[in-house]
Amino acid sequence: MAGARTRPGMTNAIAIRRGTVRDRAFVVDLGRRVSPTSVSSLRDALAPLVEGAYERLVEYVLARQHDILVAEVDGAPVGFALLIYDLPDEITLTEQTFLAYMAVEPDWQRRGIARILLATIEDQARKRGLPYLSLMVTEENAAARALYAASGFETERRMMTKAL
Repeated sequence: MAGARTRPGMTNAIAIRRGTVRDRAFVVDLGRRVSPTSVSSLRDALAPLVEGAYERLVEYVLARQHDILVAEVDGAPVGFALLIYDLPDEITLTEQTFLAYMAVEPDWQRRGIARILLATIEDQARKRGLPYLSLMVTEENAAARALYAASGFETERRMMTKAL
C-alpha cells in the first residue's frame, strides 16, 4: 500500500490505506452524496433511487473479491475507491481490476487525491498480476474523464442512449 504523498503546492500529506469495516459509513455517506455525478442528463432520476442504486453497488462489491482504498489527509478520510478483482471483461473474459466507484469529498477535489488513488490502484493491480484496469464513467463527468485520460485510460466501449 502506498504511503503518504504530497502534491506540489499542498502542505498536507495524502495517505492511502486499505479500508476496514469501520470505513463503511464514510464510503456509503460520501458515495451517496456524490452519486448524482453518475447520472446522465438524458435520464430523469430521483435522488433516493440513485442513492439506493449506489448502496446496492456497495453491497455487490463487498460480496466479491474486493478492496476498499481510503485516502486520508491529516488522518481524516477524504476519498475512497471500491475495487473488484473477480469481474473479468464481459466480452473477452480477460482478468482485470475493475474500479467500481471512486469519490473524493467535494471540498478536497482537484488537489491530486484521485490521481494518487489511481496510482495506488494501478500498483495493487500490478502486484496481483492483473493486466488491465477498467472503469466506467458518465460522459458528462468531464473532470473525471480528463483525469482518466491523463492517467492513460482509453475508451474501449461506449453506451449510447436515445430518449423516446
